Amino acid sequence: MSNKQKLELTWIGKGDQPKLEPRILIEDPTKSYGHKNAENMLIYGDNLLALKALEQDFAGKIKCICTDPPYNTGNAFDHYDDSLEHSIWLNLIKPRIELMHTLLRKDGSIWMSIDDDECHYLKVLCDEIFGRRNFVNNVIWEKKFSPQNDAKWLSDNHDHILVYAKDKDIWRPNLLPRTTEMNDRYKNFDNDQRGVWGSSDLTVKTYTPATDYPIKLPSGRIVNPPESRCWSVSKQRFEELSNDNRIWYGENGNNMPRLKRFLSDVQEGIVAKTIWNHEEV
Repeated sequence: MSNKQKLELTWIGKGDQPKLEPRILIEDPTKSYGHKNAENMLIYGDNLLALKALEQDFAGKIKCICTDPPYNTGNAFDHYDDSLEHSIWLNLIKPRIELMHTLLRKDGSIWMSIDDDECHYLKVLCDEIFGRRNFVNNVIWEKKFSPQNDAKWLSDNHDHILVYAKDKDIWRPNLLPRTTEMNDRYKNFDNDQRGVWGSSDLTVKTYTPATDYPIKLPSGRIVNPPESRCWSVSKQRFEELSNDNRIWYGENGNNMPRLKRFLSDVQEGIVAKTIWNHEEV
Protein backbone atom coordinates (compact mmCIF):
# COMPACT_ATOMS: atom_id res chain seq x y z
CA MET A 1 0.00 0.00 0.00
CA SER A 2 1.35 3.43 -0.97
CA ASN A 3 1.99 5.91 1.82
CA LYS A 4 0.35 8.54 -0.38
CA GLN A 5 -2.95 6.66 -0.59
CA LYS A 6 -5.80 8.73 0.82
CA LEU A 7 -9.16 7.93 2.29
CA GLU A 8 -11.80 8.25 -0.40
CA LEU A 9 -15.11 6.92 -1.63
CA THR A 10 -14.76 4.67 -4.68
CA TRP A 11 -17.35 3.27 -7.05
CA ILE A 12 -17.64 1.77 -10.52
CA GLY A 13 -16.85 4.37 -13.19
CA LYS A 14 -15.58 7.03 -10.80
CA GLY A 15 -12.70 8.10 -13.05
CA ASP A 16 -14.59 7.81 -16.34
CA GLN A 17 -16.33 11.20 -16.39
CA PRO A 18 -15.96 12.95 -19.78
CA LYS A 19 -13.86 16.09 -20.08
CA LEU A 20 -16.06 19.14 -20.48
CA GLU A 21 -15.21 21.74 -23.12
CA PRO A 22 -15.68 25.46 -22.34
CA ARG A 23 -19.26 26.63 -22.72
CA ILE A 24 -20.96 29.98 -23.24
CA LEU A 25 -24.41 31.22 -22.22
CA ILE A 26 -26.66 32.66 -24.92
CA GLU A 27 -29.35 35.10 -23.83
CA ASP A 28 -32.89 34.50 -25.04
CA PRO A 29 -34.20 38.03 -25.73
CA THR A 30 -37.82 36.82 -25.71
CA LYS A 31 -37.49 35.83 -22.05
CA SER A 32 -35.13 38.59 -20.90
CA TYR A 33 -36.05 41.72 -19.00
CA GLY A 34 -33.59 43.55 -21.19
CA HIS A 35 -31.41 44.91 -18.38
CA LYS A 36 -27.85 44.43 -19.56
CA ASN A 37 -26.42 44.92 -16.06
CA ALA A 38 -28.94 42.72 -14.23
CA GLU A 39 -27.27 40.61 -11.53
CA ASN A 40 -29.72 37.72 -11.80
CA MET A 41 -29.77 34.93 -14.35
CA LEU A 42 -32.21 32.10 -14.88
CA ILE A 43 -30.45 29.40 -16.89
CA TYR A 44 -32.39 26.74 -18.79
CA GLY A 45 -30.60 23.51 -19.61
CA ASP A 46 -28.35 20.81 -18.18
CA ASN A 47 -26.97 22.18 -14.94
CA LEU A 48 -23.55 20.60 -15.50
CA LEU A 49 -23.15 22.54 -18.75
CA ALA A 50 -24.53 25.66 -17.10
CA LEU A 51 -21.97 25.39 -14.28
CA LYS A 52 -19.22 24.96 -16.87
CA ALA A 53 -20.42 28.07 -18.69
CA LEU A 54 -20.37 30.07 -15.44
CA GLU A 55 -16.80 29.00 -14.72
CA GLN A 56 -15.19 31.45 -17.18
CA ASP A 57 -16.64 34.59 -15.57
CA PHE A 58 -17.39 33.49 -12.02
CA ALA A 59 -14.64 31.09 -10.89
CA GLY A 60 -13.61 32.07 -7.37
CA LYS A 61 -16.30 34.77 -7.14
CA ILE A 62 -19.43 33.12 -5.72
CA LYS A 63 -20.02 33.64 -1.99
CA CYS A 64 -22.90 31.22 -1.37
CA ILE A 65 -24.29 28.22 -3.25
CA CYS A 66 -27.53 26.47 -2.28
CA THR A 67 -28.13 23.24 -4.17
CA ASP A 68 -30.91 20.69 -4.03
CA PRO A 69 -29.63 17.64 -5.95
CA PRO A 70 -31.84 14.64 -6.71
CA TYR A 71 -32.27 12.64 -3.51
CA ASN A 72 -32.19 9.31 -5.37
CA THR A 73 -35.20 8.19 -3.38
CA GLY A 74 -36.32 5.53 -5.83
CA ASN A 75 -39.10 7.66 -7.31
CA ALA A 76 -39.48 8.70 -10.93
CA PHE A 77 -40.47 12.31 -11.68
CA ASP A 78 -41.54 13.92 -14.94
CA HIS A 79 -38.41 16.09 -15.27
CA TYR A 80 -35.72 13.73 -13.96
CA ASP A 81 -35.12 10.17 -12.83
CA ASP A 82 -34.76 9.96 -9.06
CA SER A 83 -34.17 6.23 -9.07
CA LEU A 84 -30.60 5.85 -10.29
CA GLU A 85 -28.17 3.06 -9.53
CA HIS A 86 -25.96 4.32 -6.72
CA SER A 87 -22.72 4.55 -8.72
CA ILE A 88 -24.51 6.39 -11.54
CA TRP A 89 -25.86 8.93 -9.04
CA LEU A 90 -22.35 9.51 -7.68
CA ASN A 91 -20.98 9.95 -11.20
CA LEU A 92 -23.63 12.62 -11.85
CA ILE A 93 -23.01 14.47 -8.60
CA LYS A 94 -19.19 14.47 -8.50
CA PRO A 95 -18.40 16.76 -11.49
CA ARG A 96 -21.13 19.19 -10.45
CA ILE A 97 -19.80 19.50 -6.91
CA GLU A 98 -16.27 19.95 -8.29
CA LEU A 99 -17.43 22.84 -10.48
CA MET A 100 -19.31 24.44 -7.59
CA HIS A 101 -16.12 24.20 -5.53
CA THR A 102 -14.29 26.03 -8.33
CA LEU A 103 -16.94 28.77 -8.45
CA LEU A 104 -16.78 29.51 -4.71
CA ARG A 105 -14.61 32.35 -3.52
CA LYS A 106 -12.25 31.86 -0.60
CA ASP A 107 -14.78 33.02 2.01
CA GLY A 108 -17.68 31.20 0.33
CA SER A 109 -19.82 28.28 1.44
CA ILE A 110 -22.10 25.65 -0.09
CA TRP A 111 -25.34 24.32 1.41
CA MET A 112 -26.55 20.98 0.01
CA SER A 113 -30.03 19.68 0.76
CA ILE A 114 -30.27 15.88 0.87
CA ASP A 115 -32.01 13.06 2.75
CA ASP A 116 -30.87 9.81 4.33
CA ASP A 117 -30.69 7.86 1.05
CA GLU A 118 -27.48 9.55 -0.13
CA CYS A 119 -26.52 12.00 2.64
CA HIS A 120 -23.64 10.03 4.10
CA TYR A 121 -22.15 9.12 0.72
CA LEU A 122 -22.39 12.74 -0.36
CA LYS A 123 -20.62 13.71 2.88
CA VAL A 124 -17.64 11.44 2.14
CA LEU A 125 -17.52 12.64 -1.48
CA CYS A 126 -17.49 16.29 -0.36
CA ASP A 127 -14.80 15.52 2.22
CA GLU A 128 -12.66 14.46 -0.74
CA ILE A 129 -13.47 17.54 -2.86
CA PHE A 130 -13.50 20.26 -0.18
CA GLY A 131 -11.18 18.62 2.32
CA ARG A 132 -12.60 17.14 5.50
CA ARG A 133 -11.33 20.09 7.54
CA ASN A 134 -13.68 22.40 5.61
CA PHE A 135 -16.83 20.54 6.68
CA VAL A 136 -18.87 22.98 8.78
CA ASN A 137 -21.96 21.12 9.99
CA ASN A 138 -24.81 18.82 9.11
CA VAL A 139 -27.97 20.87 9.60
CA ILE A 140 -31.11 18.89 10.45
CA TRP A 141 -34.35 20.49 9.31
CA GLU A 142 -37.78 19.24 10.33
CA LYS A 143 -39.82 18.73 7.16
CA LYS A 144 -42.82 17.10 8.92
CA PHE A 145 -43.82 17.80 12.51
CA SER A 146 -46.42 15.06 13.01
CA PRO A 147 -45.70 11.29 13.12
CA GLN A 148 -46.12 9.39 9.88
CA ASN A 149 -48.17 6.54 11.29
CA ASP A 150 -48.17 4.50 8.09
CA ALA A 151 -44.37 4.36 8.01
CA LYS A 152 -43.06 0.80 7.66
CA TRP A 153 -40.06 1.44 9.92
CA LEU A 154 -39.53 4.89 11.46
CA SER A 155 -41.36 8.13 10.69
CA ASP A 156 -39.10 10.15 8.39
CA ASN A 157 -39.45 13.67 9.77
CA HIS A 158 -36.23 15.41 8.79
CA ASP A 159 -33.83 16.08 5.93
CA HIS A 160 -30.19 17.20 5.97
CA ILE A 161 -28.28 20.25 4.77
CA LEU A 162 -24.55 19.56 4.44
CA VAL A 163 -22.56 22.77 4.87
CA TYR A 164 -19.00 23.16 3.59
CA ALA A 165 -16.76 26.22 3.46
CA LYS A 166 -14.22 26.87 0.73
CA ASP A 167 -11.83 27.77 3.56
CA LYS A 168 -13.22 27.16 7.03
CA ASP A 169 -10.46 29.21 8.67
CA ILE A 170 -11.83 32.44 7.22
CA TRP A 171 -15.51 31.68 6.53
CA ARG A 172 -17.93 32.91 9.17
CA PRO A 173 -21.74 32.76 9.06
CA ASN A 174 -23.92 35.81 9.59
CA LEU A 175 -25.74 36.09 12.91
CA LEU A 176 -29.52 35.71 13.01
CA PRO A 177 -31.49 38.71 14.28
CA ARG A 178 -32.49 38.65 17.94
CA THR A 179 -36.23 38.34 18.56
CA THR A 180 -38.40 40.34 20.93
CA GLU A 181 -39.02 37.14 22.87
CA MET A 182 -35.27 36.70 23.45
CA ASN A 183 -34.83 40.28 24.60
CA ASP A 184 -37.83 40.03 26.94
CA ARG A 185 -35.96 37.42 28.97
CA TYR A 186 -33.71 40.18 30.27
CA LYS A 187 -34.96 41.97 33.41
CA ASN A 188 -33.57 44.47 35.88
CA PHE A 189 -34.31 43.06 39.32
CA ASP A 190 -31.87 45.38 41.12
CA ASN A 191 -32.49 48.55 39.06
CA ASP A 192 -28.95 48.49 37.69
CA GLN A 193 -28.25 51.69 35.77
CA ARG A 194 -26.63 49.66 32.98
CA GLY A 195 -30.03 48.32 32.01
CA VAL A 196 -31.73 44.95 31.79
CA TRP A 197 -29.74 41.78 32.32
CA GLY A 198 -29.98 37.99 32.56
CA SER A 199 -28.04 35.67 34.82
CA SER A 200 -26.08 32.50 34.02
CA ASP A 201 -24.54 29.66 35.98
CA LEU A 202 -21.19 30.54 37.54
CA THR A 203 -20.00 26.91 37.73
CA VAL A 204 -18.44 24.62 35.13
CA LYS A 205 -18.00 20.85 34.82
CA THR A 206 -14.26 20.86 34.14
CA TYR A 207 -12.79 20.76 37.62
CA THR A 208 -9.66 22.69 38.61
CA PRO A 209 -8.61 23.12 42.25
CA ALA A 210 -7.62 26.76 41.64
CA THR A 211 -11.26 27.75 41.06
CA ASP A 212 -12.72 25.69 43.91
CA TYR A 213 -13.00 28.16 46.77
CA PRO A 214 -15.66 29.21 49.32
CA ILE A 215 -17.81 32.30 48.69
CA LYS A 216 -19.49 34.31 51.42
CA LEU A 217 -22.95 35.47 50.37
CA PRO A 218 -24.37 38.88 51.40
CA SER A 219 -26.60 36.97 53.82
CA GLY A 220 -23.48 35.64 55.56
CA ARG A 221 -23.90 32.06 54.36
CA ILE A 222 -20.79 30.31 53.01
CA VAL A 223 -21.22 28.31 49.78
CA ASN A 224 -18.99 26.11 47.64
CA PRO A 225 -19.46 24.82 44.07
CA PRO A 226 -21.55 21.65 43.77
CA GLU A 227 -19.65 18.37 44.03
CA SER A 228 -17.37 17.63 41.02
CA ARG A 229 -17.81 21.20 39.73
CA CYS A 230 -15.93 24.46 40.30
CA TRP A 231 -16.44 28.18 39.74
CA SER A 232 -15.92 29.45 36.19
CA VAL A 233 -13.65 32.31 37.31
CA SER A 234 -10.69 32.71 39.62
CA LYS A 235 -11.15 34.11 43.13
CA GLN A 236 -9.56 37.41 42.07
CA ARG A 237 -11.82 37.69 39.01
CA PHE A 238 -14.87 36.86 41.14
CA GLU A 239 -14.06 39.69 43.52
CA GLU A 240 -13.69 42.10 40.59
CA LEU A 241 -17.09 41.04 39.19
CA SER A 242 -18.74 41.28 42.60
CA ASN A 243 -17.34 44.77 43.19
CA ASP A 244 -18.70 45.80 39.77
CA ASN A 245 -22.18 44.50 40.71
CA ARG A 246 -22.03 41.77 38.08
CA ILE A 247 -22.88 38.95 40.49
CA TRP A 248 -26.50 38.19 41.44
CA TYR A 249 -27.19 36.53 44.79
CA GLY A 250 -30.98 36.57 44.55
CA GLU A 251 -33.39 39.12 45.98
CA ASN A 252 -32.53 38.13 49.57
CA GLY A 253 -28.77 37.81 48.97
CA ASN A 254 -28.86 34.15 49.95
CA ASN A 255 -28.83 32.31 46.59
CA MET A 256 -25.90 30.65 44.82
CA PRO A 257 -24.03 33.40 42.94
CA ARG A 258 -24.83 33.84 39.24
CA LEU A 259 -23.15 35.99 36.62
CA LYS A 260 -25.09 39.00 35.37
CA ARG A 261 -25.03 39.47 31.58
CA PHE A 262 -26.37 42.80 30.34
CA LEU A 263 -28.37 42.98 27.13
CA SER A 264 -26.16 45.89 26.09
CA ASP A 265 -23.14 43.55 26.22
CA VAL A 266 -24.75 40.77 24.19
CA GLN A 267 -23.84 40.48 20.51
CA GLU A 268 -26.39 41.96 18.15
CA GLY A 269 -27.44 38.60 16.74
CA ILE A 270 -27.56 34.93 17.64
CA VAL A 271 -25.58 32.03 16.24
CA ALA A 272 -27.65 29.71 14.04
CA LYS A 273 -28.27 26.23 15.45
CA THR A 274 -27.88 22.95 13.58
CA ILE A 275 -31.48 21.85 14.26
CA TRP A 276 -34.16 23.83 12.43
CA ASN A 277 -37.66 23.00 13.58
CA HIS A 278 -40.76 23.29 11.43
CA GLU A 279 -41.79 26.68 12.82
CA GLU A 280 -38.60 28.14 11.33
CA VAL A 281 -38.47 26.33 8.00
